[in-house]
Amino acid sequence: MAEQSTIAAIDLGSNSFHCQIARVDGGQFFPLDSLREPVRLGAGLGKDKRLDDESQERALACLARFGERLRGLDRHAVRAVGTNTLRVAKNAGQFLRRARTALGFPIEVVAGREEARLIYLGVTHSLPASREKRLVIDIGGGSTECIIGTGYKPLQLESLFMGCVSYSLRYFKDGRVSKGAMKEAELAARAELEPIVGHFNRGNWQHAVGSSGTVRSIAEILQLSGHSDGLITPEALDRLRSQLIRAGDVGQLDLPGLRPDRQPVLAGGLAILHAVLDELGIETMTPATGAMRQGILWDMLGRFHHHDMRDVTVAQFMQRYHVDARQARRVGACALSLYEKLATDADDSAPQLLGWAAKLHEIGIPVAYSGYHKHSAYIISNADMPGFSREEQERLAALVRSHRRSLKKSWGELLETDRALVMALRLAVLLCRARRDSRMPAVEAKVQPERLRLAFDTAWLEANPLTAGALREELAEWAKLGHDIRIPGLDEIVTAQEPALAE
Repeated sequence: MAEQSTIAAIDLGSNSFHCQIARVDGGQFFPLDSLREPVRLGAGLGKDKRLDDESQERALACLARFGERLRGLDRHAVRAVGTNTLRVAKNAGQFLRRARTALGFPIEVVAGREEARLIYLGVTHSLPASREKRLVIDIGGGSTECIIGTGYKPLQLESLFMGCVSYSLRYFKDGRVSKGAMKEAELAARAELEPIVGHFNRGNWQHAVGSSGTVRSIAEILQLSGHSDGLITPEALDRLRSQLIRAGDVGQLDLPGLRPDRQPVLAGGLAILHAVLDELGIETMTPATGAMRQGILWDMLGRFHHHDMRDVTVAQFMQRYHVDARQARRVGACALSLYEKLATDADDSAPQLLGWAAKLHEIGIPVAYSGYHKHSAYIISNADMPGFSREEQERLAALVRSHRRSLKKSWGELLETDRALVMALRLAVLLCRARRDSRMPAVEAKVQPERLRLAFDTAWLEANPLTAGALREELAEWAKLGHDIRIPGLDEIVTAQEPALAE
């Protein structure tokens, strides 16, 4: 991926949308502009898990404004990431189609642990270098991410289904706060934290850090109110908690440092933060300036400089599932060569996707050889794959699922633009079936609107009767889907070989 001189990260959070624009220079980025709007997308998520029209319109209007600022940037210079609300909303797909049009750039939705990884990357780059283990807590609008790491490397990643918007709506309706409601919210947060306490409690880290709006807002309120010196402590939170309960209504609060847009979600955020400090044994928490949007920018820089986390993840999966690396290289090289002949529309992401598919198409073999393509696809669809968005995982899984056997079942899951990738991968797997380094046949392709002609070296086909027969079966598989694909001379060669094979 070519390096860009100006890059931008968009964080589509459940409470606020952020846009961070930066100049790239010498492997570093320098902020140029920052936009933020309190969209509160999570507040529009109803009991039926669908985004209401009002929240969608707020979001689309915001993205149109962001799009105006980003106009003229290369598509590879902008990365927009959706988080918890877009993970759970049943109508997220419909909304995202409109959102991409409004923004003018692709939008991806990431899994909770991938969100946690990006947060950690942004936070740790904003802190002084240290060898000690850090605990990073990020309380967003719909989820809370907990990460332990050393340096820039996360060691434990978790995403919990609780956030300042969702908890404020659930436990503090219309802004009303009572001692009972606060206790109920804190107990709910403790229940969410309980499964991870063993890995995240005080004995597993040396320094606790909080990121994003909730933590920074509460830290500022505590300091300006004289409850702390800028750090967050259980004692300081108790004082703020008491103030909030006495007021009885967040609308009646007159706290220094409390922004109007932060006021409706303060109670939910405070309940979660109070539970986090108590359950994890945090005595002091330092607010950090870094957040997910900075993490997205650092991740983009890594891709520019060939330190793509997705490549690291694929390599780890190959090792974990004992993939034959030499075979993966053979299939990958052959598939790429075929794709270049088959593709009619340029897709600059295709070679990378095809390379990953070649490396991962056999990871399901340790589960069971029978139907291993389905096992491989299931792993890719459901595993945590750092660096990959959900859409990328599903696209990769569909490609791997389709690399052998029947095409009919998986055809509907494929993007139309990926069908040439499927053909290239299927042919490559077939041609590399011997699993040894040998001369690949020269292949020429003539691509026409309604048909495809593949020209193979006739002498090679005659010398490889097993492959010739498999190629004829492959063409029959495509014919079932209405694709007219022919290899001149193949039928004659296979027919002539059949009596000999029968003998």
